[in-house]
Amino acid sequence: MSSQRVHASERTAWIAAPAGVVYGLLADAVRWPLLLPSPVHVERIDFDGVRERLRLWDVAGERVRSFHLRRMLHPGSRTVEFEQEDTVRPGAPTTGTWTVEARGDAESLVTLRQEHTVEALPAAATARSRQEWEAEQAAQLAHLKAAAERWERLDELLLSFEDSVHVDGPAELVYDFLHHIEDWPERIPHVESVSVVEDVPGVQVAAVDTCATPDGRTAATRAVRLCFPSAARIVFKELVTPEPIAAHTGEWSLIPEGDGVRVVCARQVMLRDEAARQVPGTATGLVEARRYVRTWLGRASTETLRLAKWRAQTTTTVRRLR
Repeated sequence: MSSQRVHASERTAWIAAPAGVVYGLLADAVRWPLLLPSPVHVERIDFDGVRERLRLWDVAGERVRSFHLRRMLHPGSRTVEFEQEDTVRPGAPTTGTWTVEARGDAESLVTLRQEHTVEALPAAATARSRQEWEAEQAAQLAHLKAAAERWERLDELLLSFEDSVHVDGPAELVYDFLHHIEDWPERIPHVESVSVVEDVPGVQVAAVDTCATPDGRTAATRAVRLCFPSAARIVFKELVTPEPIAAHTGEWSLIPEGDGVRVVCARQVMLRDEAARQVPGTATGLVEARRYVRTWLGRASTETLRLAKWRAQTTTTVRRLR
């Protein structure tokens, strides 16, 4: 008797957005971390215009998961076929299809069909596993609906920006500074406290309190940080965000430049729909909210970059003098 079982399911959702918008959101997986709650980071490994292979990290409960996703995109029929394979348990794939059907110019019917292969378990454990899986499907559809139905305001709610600095020093010293976030309260004035859990090497879950807001408030955040030392990159996503931010993702990257390195902090932010009312001292719209967030996060980035530069260059000078 086989030690595996296949669970199949089908769910649908009505979404008040054009079918092209909904399909575009499903197809553009690289943007999921900013637009959907659970994805942390998506790396596109291969893509030929139809077939693609992705590496995706997401959050399930308190756990950061990682898996590979193979997909075939069919824009003509607005369908996406996929096969998800857990990198920890490579023998148990999930396969399925997203289908988006137009229902008029401004409404869509989305169907998610899936088959999930699991190890045979006692009846109670099997039932619990199925419930968890079906709850995750329902959440996926709900999150897709919420993201798609704000499509007309996304240009106003989204902002991207970066800050950078040139460092005359080795990239390894700068990366070490950025990686050891647990030391930031002693190194960076605007960081008040940090608590870090790193159960899997390179996957950090950090709770951070900072006082870098323009009005001097303390902001409490919780973020997943994916550290790639060989590529000199640290990707992050905040799971708990302060007002007026709905979602916040970004990346610290080190790029060779001359005899040193350029250190870049790139951020992507989605504001809350009610952001204009959540900025202290203002009540005049999203322009002010965007300016407020850019000033706040830019100040924090700039201070961190400046201190990373100082530490790397000072350490390099001391080593040379020895």
